[in-house]
Amino acid sequence: MSLKVTLDLPPDLEEKLRRETANLDSEVKEAYVLELFRRGKLSHYELSRVLGLDRFETDAYLKRHNVFEGSLTMEDLEADRRTLDRVIGERR
Repeated sequence: MSLKVTLDLPPDLEEKLRRETANLDSEVKEAYVLELFRRGKLSHYELSRVLGLDRFETDAYLKRHNVFEGSLTMEDLEADRRTLDRVIGERR
């Protein structure tokens, strides 16, 4: 099974992007799967399969895009803040 996605871009914008990007289709795919990884929807292994990379190449790819496994999100930090507020509040 293969997923095909169509972006409905204005023709002039698509033409501009295709001129500026060697392989626009591939870049869009990479951006999407990277975002899925960031959201925790894809594992490291699944990301590597989609990109056709081995473990070390995938690590390098993530590093180039400033994505680190186990990185805290803003939601994680906010949850930690609420927990600290609750715990500190209980001790007072």
